[in-house]
Amino acid sequence: MKISPLQSARPAISFEFFPPRTPQGEAALFRTLHELKPLKPAFVSITYGAGGSERGKTTDWAARIQNEVGLTAMAHLTCAGSTREELQAILHEYARIGVRNIMAVRGDPPRGSREFQPVAGGFRYASELVALIRSEFDHTFAVAGGGYPEGHPEALSLEADLQNLKRKVDSGLDFVVTQLFFNNALYFGFVERAYRMGIAVPIVPGLMPITDLAQIRRFMDMCGASIPGPLLTRLEKAQTPQEVLEIGVEHTTRQVQELLEAGVPGIHLYTLNKSPATRWVMQNLQAVLR
Repeated sequence: MKISPLQSARPAISFEFFPPRTPQGEAALFRTLHELKPLKPAFVSITYGAGGSERGKTTDWAARIQNEVGLTAMAHLTCAGSTREELQAILHEYARIGVRNIMAVRGDPPRGSREFQPVAGGFRYASELVALIRSEFDHTFAVAGGGYPEGHPEALSLEADLQNLKRKVDSGLDFVVTQLFFNNALYFGFVERAYRMGIAVPIVPGLMPITDLAQIRRFMDMCGASIPGPLLTRLEKAQTPQEVLEIGVEHTTRQVQELLEAGVPGIHLYTLNKSPATRWVMQNLQAVLR
């Protein structure tokens, strides 16, 4: 089934996972998926590894999420490490197995490399990938793309970053899912600037409950996100992992409540393949989501 954040009156809640690398990770992911299934997400997305290193697993997992777990899958597809012909072949495979939702992104450079370089015969920009999907697969897929409330780390400016986003939207995006952020004012400002630029598709906020401060700092370094000072101070003063988890869940719950009250089209939660924090946030929001 193709998805749209505007397909129902209820905000579209979705979760993101990454392909596990070990049998133990595979078993853990399936447990997480089954634990989160009762929350009835609109879709679950499954990512690539850096440089497209997990693309085979992404295809397998997208199919298994739909066929074995019974949830609608959105498969990430990146330009990194793939030629145009290889991307076409992957898209044909998704169409064949019934995966109808694609998150089209450029992708990160391979580990150890600081600069993105397309392979010979590949794409440099996500907008080129979106254009390929639209030109050769018509309306087979719903296509989402990424947005950066604080700007892409490689962008020359916030304005230049929004111009890149508009190129992706003009190439055929159905909606945008943002990179993680911890200050809702950043999202609201981003949406306002985007709409002023003529970007009219839904922009879904992406959130990650903080469960490990060192881990979230690594993500911040990679994606350019920031943590508000008062929140960071509370996390640094936390004495136990449980206290960090409680602070993280409390903050994400407040973020979601404010975003839903503002009428956002959905909420996308980055799970890190674990269910406790996500389930806790969703439990806190039961009254709001009814």
